[in-house]
Amino acid sequence: MGTLETHRRVAPRPVSGELAKATIIDTVTGAAHPVMYNPEELKLDQGNSFAEVAIPGLNAPPVQYVRGKARSLTMELFFDSYEVARDVREYTAPIVRLLDKLPQTQAPPVLLFSLGRLQFRCVLVDAGQRFTMFLRDGTPVRSTMSVRLQEYVEVSFQVQRGLFFGSPTVSAVANTVRDRGVKAAVAVGVLPPSATVHVVVNGDTLSGIAAAYLGDAGRWRLLAQANGIDDPFALVPGRALVIPADGGRP
Repeated sequence: MGTLETHRRVAPRPVSGELAKATIIDTVTGAAHPVMYNPEELKLDQGNSFAEVAIPGLNAPPVQYVRGKARSLTMELFFDSYEVARDVREYTAPIVRLLDKLPQTQAPPVLLFSLGRLQFRCVLVDAGQRFTMFLRDGTPVRSTMSVRLQEYVEVSFQVQRGLFFGSPTVSAVANTVRDRGVKAAVAVGVLPPSATVHVVVNGDTLSGIAAAYLGDAGRWRLLAQANGIDDPFALVPGRALVIPADGGRP
């Protein structure tokens, strides 16, 4: 008697025919700004920085790698409000406002550009508007916006031997630490070697920071004491906290 083999047929997973919508998300407030029409073209630039090493007598100087460059994403966004006879700036203004500084961080918000599987964490660098259609009273109803987004990468930095090494932004954080009366001052020779500075972001807690840097969430009191914090539940985004070297161990 023959045997019958049965094969299970797995139904193909349905694929949605809906077009993915490009959206710019403010990661600080959670506000999402969908574009009116998806961009027809995206341009992604990336590269490296090199320095020439001047050696007398050589026909061509050797080059020394310095650092990588942040990737940038550029596109043109199209807005049209002619059919509804409304000022097109009502639709473009929310995106332009992403250039503004936030009061809690004194810097523009970190964004997420989302288009289907493309997820680009970034900040808005440029937003130039060109108006090409107007109502009889001069109200603009059509605009093309040139947008440049620069990749945002979170970097932790260290204070070594009381000196800050880094960009002017890092130096500004050092001044912030000093001006806010952090117990471990950042004057030369005062901070212990390899002490770390953590800049508070939304959602941070002292216990979480202690777990990340010191390996023990219960050591949050050490951070509070080192930074003169009276209320551990009132961390302000943008504040710089000094993490004692070796967790404050002698």
